[in-house]
Order: sequence, then C-alpha cells, then structure tokens
Amino acid sequence: MHAFHLLLLASGLLMFVSLLAGVFSARLGLSFLLVFLAAGMLIGVDGPGGLRFDDTQMTAWVGNAALAVILLEGGISTPMASVRAGLKPALWLATLGVVLTALMVGAVAMAVLQVDWRYGFLLGAIVASTDAAAVFSLLRHAGIQLPERVSSTLEMESGLNDPMAVFLTLAMTAVIRSNAGPGELLLLLATQAGFGLAIGLAGGWGVAWLLNRLTLTVEHSGLLALIVLSGGLAVFAAAGLVEGSGFLAVYLFGLQVRARAEAAAHAASSALDGFAWAAQASLFVLLGLLVSPRQMLDMAVPIVAVVAALLFVARPLAVWLCLAPLRFPAAQSLFIGWVGLRGAVPIVLALFPLMARVPDSYRFFNVAFGVVLASLLMQGISLRWVAHRLGVVEPPALPPDTERAVQGRLWLDANLPLAEVFAFFQLPVPHNAGPSLGDWLTDNLARGHGAGDGVEWHGAHFEVGEMVDGRVSRVALALRSRDPQAE
Repeated sequence: MHAFHLLLLASGLLMFVSLLAGVFSARLGLSFLLVFLAAGMLIGVDGPGGLRFDDTQMTAWVGNAALAVILLEGGISTPMASVRAGLKPALWLATLGVVLTALMVGAVAMAVLQVDWRYGFLLGAIVASTDAAAVFSLLRHAGIQLPERVSSTLEMESGLNDPMAVFLTLAMTAVIRSNAGPGELLLLLATQAGFGLAIGLAGGWGVAWLLNRLTLTVEHSGLLALIVLSGGLAVFAAAGLVEGSGFLAVYLFGLQVRARAEAAAHAASSALDGFAWAAQASLFVLLGLLVSPRQMLDMAVPIVAVVAALLFVARPLAVWLCLAPLRFPAAQSLFIGWVGLRGAVPIVLALFPLMARVPDSYRFFNVAFGVVLASLLMQGISLRWVAHRLGVVEPPALPPDTERAVQGRLWLDANLPLAEVFAFFQLPVPHNAGPSLGDWLTDNLARGHGAGDGVEWHGAHFEVGEMVDGRVSRVALALRSRDPQAE
C-alpha cells in the first residue's frame, strides 16, 4: 500500500501542477495541451525524471479511448445550427483536404527522409488531419467571436477528418506490409466508412430515444453523462469490432444525441467536458513520456522541413482548393488554413506503423511529435493575432446605449429561458449556450462556484445571487454603459 500511495501522490501532484501551469499558460495564448506534453517529457527518459517508458501498445489503447471521449464531447456540444452551417465545407476538408495535404507533405517527406512514395505518403497521412482536442480547446477559450460558418467548419472538420486519416494510414501500412492492391484498399474504405456511419447513427438514435423517456433532469447530470459516455464508448468499440471507423461512429453518435435529446445532452455536457479534459491530460502526459527529445534533435532538419511544408504550403493550399467552389472569402479561407491545429491524433496514428513493425517507423513518430509541438506553439499562440489581422473577428451585435431596454441592477430567476432574457436586454446570444440563464452561467463558471461569482458579457455582469441544493436559483444582473475604447 505504501508504493500505491506514493504512486497516487506523484500522479496527483503531477496533474495538479500541470493544470495550474496550463491556467497561466493559457493567458499567454499557449494551449493547455502543451503543458501536459511538457510534463510527460520532463518525467520521461530524457528528462529529470528519467522514467523509461516504451509501451506503444498501451499508449495506442489509451490514445484511442481518449480520442473517443474527446470526439464524443465535441459531438454533444455541437448544436444543429452549427452542423447546418459547417457540414458541407467540413466534409470537403475532411476528405479531399486530408488527401491533398497528405500528398503534398508526402512529396516533401520523400525528399528529406530519402524514402519511396509509400513511406512518404504514409507520413503525410499521419500528419494530415487536424485534432479535435486541440481545435475544440483553442476555439472555445480564444476569447474572440468568429463567424459561425468559420467556427462550425473548423470544429466539424476536426471531428470528421480523423476517419480519413486513419484509413489512409492503415491503407499505406497494408501496402508496405503486404503489397495490398486497389481492390483491398477500396474494401477497407467502404468498411471503415459504412460501418462507422451506420453504427454511429443507429446508436445515437437509440440512446437519444432512451434519454427522452427517462425521468432524469439536470439534477441527475452526472448520471446522464455516464449514460452518454458508456453508450458512446460502446458504439466506438462496436464499430471497431466489425472493422468500421470508431472515430466516425462516436462523433456521429454525439451529434445524434445532441440533435434528438437536447435537454439531456446539455445536462450531461458539463460532466462530459470534465471527462474530456481528463482524457486529454492523461493522453498527452503519456505521449510526452513515450517520446525521446534526443532522437527528435537528431532529426531536426526533416522535422523542420515537414513542419514548414505542412503549415505554410500543404494545409493552406488544400483549404483554398476545397473552399474556393463554396465561395468562402479569401480572409476566411486563409484563417481556416492557418488554424488547422495538430494534436494527439498524428502521434497516435504514428503508433500504428510502429505496432505493425514497419521498417524505420520510429522516425515517423518523432516527426509527428515535432509537427504537433510546432503546431500548438505557432498556430496556437498566433490565433488571436491572425484573426484580427485577417478581419474575421465579429464585433458584438449590440444596439446603441440609448436603445437599451433597461439599465441598472436586477434580480432574475435562473430558470428563465436564456434566449428570451438576452433578447429583452438586447444582448447577443452566446454560441452553443444552454436553454436557461442558470445553465449558461453555470457553464461559464469554474466548478465549485458560489454566490458572488460572475461572468462579464458585452457590457453586462451576470452574478450568482442565490444557490439551492448546489444549483443557481437567482441571478443578479448589472447593465453598464459601454466604453468603446474597451472593446
């Protein structure tokens, strides 16, 4: 038991310190995920901790489970309005965009790594897809209002492009290992997409039907979250058992549950967000443990070449080619091209050829890890600056102060519909908000909030007035005159 307590103490302290460091790093525009990667590298074989960890099988298992939770939470948090706005461009980017990106990066990889086309395209496929965890996290904490079509496209693309990247990685691994032909690859694609689509939609419909008939309310949010989570993991596993795409299945499952059982989905969303954070943290610490910074330094030249090709040529060009027929403004296409963040997905995909014993595949893992670090650093830090420079930030749609319906301080019932409250006070309705004023306020406050905690929203201050049985029951609202210089 002594060893168990020491292990628990070390794990708890590591997570606690990493979370605190993430809070402070977020103020600088750095992604939370970078902190967990750094924590894993510090306790890993080349860091002060010196812990040797090389279990790729366990890392792949944890990685797939964690990505399933992250994609589930992303689907649950996506309203149908966002689906309608971003589905068509996201589908183009998640299919043709991934293939084009993989081809262009693969051509550069062939030159800098001196490998044939099969290995070059394999590396291109590994790093071609954007990462749901990174994109969801950055967009929701960026502090800027993007056009709905842009934000919806980015979020849906990151949820839908993983299956294509997985297919391409598995396909090229099969070509290298067994010289698989076109017929086998087409069968693999049909199986992955067909079973993933069918199981995800059917599972989402079934669980939504069940949730609508259970007598569970927001007070049972933890139980609702566990029902949704267990259902999503079952769908992910079922798709995998029949060689379908579990990633596609679990994301579609989340979208279906949100669309067909919105009240239950929103009640479960706060707890699911916590599960997703735990999954991200565990996965990124484990990936940091697995990498060897010394080996990455030995491959600095090919890593820099692949990073430059991906961030400055392949991704922007693929986005432009996919979105040009859809008449996206040039500034929005450039922004979407820049905000194609890479995260856990490329690193987890790089484990596939390692487990299949593809020759020299350790180099792909090191390159993928370098791509992720560069993406989170360069694209993550510059997101706000790029958005403002390209003019894609939307100003709040507020009327002049003289047209405000009411000014002063009021007490409101937390159960009032959010849309009606914001319409009455002429405030812009937040994207992806809950049905009631109390739900929205709870979503925007830290866990463990209490009376006196508040949220600023476009010149209005919403504050927890009273709480009953752990839930917000009354909200204090103060409307202030706006200062144009502050915006």
